[in-house]
Amino acid sequence: MPNEYDNETFFAQYAQMDRSKGGLAAAGEWHQLQPLFPPVEGRAVLDLGCGYGWHCQYAAGQGAARVLGIDLSEKMLAEAARRNPDERIEYRHCGIETYEYPENAWDLVLSNLALHYIEDLDSIFQKVWRTLRPGGIFLFNIEHPVFTAGVGQDWVYGADGAPKYWPVDDYYRPGARQTHFLGCAVTKQHHTLTQLLMGLLRCGFALTAVEEAEPPEEMRMLPGMQDELRRPMMLLVRAEKETK
Repeated sequence: MPNEYDNETFFAQYAQMDRSKGGLAAAGEWHQLQPLFPPVEGRAVLDLGCGYGWHCQYAAGQGAARVLGIDLSEKMLAEAARRNPDERIEYRHCGIETYEYPENAWDLVLSNLALHYIEDLDSIFQKVWRTLRPGGIFLFNIEHPVFTAGVGQDWVYGADGAPKYWPVDDYYRPGARQTHFLGCAVTKQHHTLTQLLMGLLRCGFALTAVEEAEPPEEMRMLPGMQDELRRPMMLLVRAEKETK
């Protein structure tokens, strides 16, 4: 995650988000992400960009023997240790790009809404492949390419203030996108769908699930949720390092 996540204004507003207060049950993508988790009882789990540690706690609750959550934000890690402590979970101040990725160390590598801050995803895919044991799973949720290619990552609004349409531009130009999130300037990285999926395949992964997140029925009456059905915001991918 970017250093902006330690900005006082950003962090204060992030803490007020529903998913920050309610955890996985308040995350609109959880009803699709949860079924993609492999059995983790007795397994080793690595969380790239763990944030508040909700997914680390879920893995521990499912019986994982060891969980490591890394994040670039010290504030996020402090909250993770406070909200989701467990003797099987280690929280470490470390960037996704700088983690050592030891060979054949993990059974599951997961990442939720963090990889769209990484410029060189091919390098991360290769490192994840190396650090997974044979039969291991790479499960991640990333902002959808249609979302990251959105102009300013916002709707075009009508005179009445209602969203008219979601503009997409420079789709085939990967790289940095400047946007505002929770009152702060944030830099994200745009990757095309081809880059994401073919990058995994070139590493040797087998794709076992590709889903575009939709809000669950019980959330669709919340403010703004109907608009989330007008364009995809998140892409969920499950890839397996097959046993040779």
